[in-house]
Amino acid sequence: MIKYNDIIEAKDLLNLPERASMEEIKSNYRKLIMQWHPDKCPGNNETCNEMTKKLTAAYKTIMQYCNQYKYSFTKEEIEQYLSVEDWWFERFGNDPLWGNCKKS
Repeated sequence: MIKYNDIIEAKDLLNLPERASMEEIKSNYRKLIMQWHPDKCPGNNETCNEMTKKLTAAYKTIMQYCNQYKYSFTKEEIEQYLSVEDWWFERFGNDPLWGNCKKS
């Protein structure tokens, strides 16, 4: 069982905001691991190794939490995350003035 404090520590170590997409989680992890990986890190090799281990553990903690998360597939929930274009089309569709129709 993952503890709340472990998740928060992992979130902070990976520089994640309060709400993050899977893409943001992966992107932050990749950036940090490239920065701290012993083959890339210009600093003390021992420090770099330790930070790489911490980042990997934090990423595993976050991924374990995400794998247990129950995603909602309700219409209301999905509509909260529409792209700007999808939001516009949902509201205006093929309206001649505001919609996405082509002029002949």
